[in-house]
Amino acid sequence: MDTNAPPGRHDYPVFHSITTRWTDNDIYGHVNNVTYYSYFDTAVNHYLIERGGLDIHNGQIVGLVVSSGCTYLRPLAFPERIEAGLRVDRLGNSSVRYGVGIFHEGEADVCAFGHFVHVFVDRRENRSVPIPKPIRDALEPLCVSSD
Repeated sequence: MDTNAPPGRHDYPVFHSITTRWTDNDIYGHVNNVTYYSYFDTAVNHYLIERGGLDIHNGQIVGLVVSSGCTYLRPLAFPERIEAGLRVDRLGNSSVRYGVGIFHEGEADVCAFGHFVHVFVDRRENRSVPIPKPIRDALEPLCVSSD
């Protein structure tokens, strides 16, 4: 991928469909910038729950967000179906940096793109731990690079 060009649909191996909500729009009539982080969180955690077996309610190991960022290119608005493309930009021992792209449903050009970093921690001790094997196994196919 050209690091100066925005990513396209082909840069993401998996997609999650999302429907915008009434509360996503701001006073200007488009999805508010902070809402995109909710879309990132939704796509990542949906994937981890469905493919990696993450138990967000009772699991001993959880992923905590330690960094995120977003670049906005084209607006979205309610009502609309959108798609969040997901990839893994970096897979470490206890952390993962996801690349996420937000698209109008079925379109090739990205509306917004960014990153989202999880550090996996023991819920009780709040200390980082290695990424559990089932989650690592689910993330490896999405890797564009790894440590």
